[in-house]
Amino acid sequence: MADIRLRRGVSVPEAEFDVRVSRSSGPGGQGVNTTDSKVELRWDVRSTPSLTEAQRQRVLERLGNRITDDGILILQASEHRSQHQNRAAALARFQAVVGEALEPPKVRRPTRRTRASKERRLQAKKQRSETKRLRQRPDL
Repeated sequence: MADIRLRRGVSVPEAEFDVRVSRSSGPGGQGVNTTDSKVELRWDVRSTPSLTEAQRQRVLERLGNRITDDGILILQASEHRSQHQNRAAALARFQAVVGEALEPPKVRRPTRRTRASKERRLQAKKQRSETKRLRQRPDL
């Protein structure tokens, strides 16, 4: 069995996946009723030895809506008529989804407004204030 590479230094052995097949809906003629072409890929995020604790927490946090209460990530693929193509599609989806979840968040560097932008803002406020002042009744 091969390993599925997610990021630099992170790979998951295919032995950790539970792959289930079932009948797929959709086009396929008479063959759709007899062939098991839909692939369901299951991966236990909580008990995988492939991730560090920090990586595990990041995946659980970012993919929380896709993970069951038992900590299992379930991905399905049924867009192709062939089981082999659907298996490859499910593995590719796994790489994309989990690889993106493992990316560390970008650090936000606070920026300062420029002097010119502050001056433009103050000038706009003055102009708006003057416009409103001119709409008032003149003092008698």
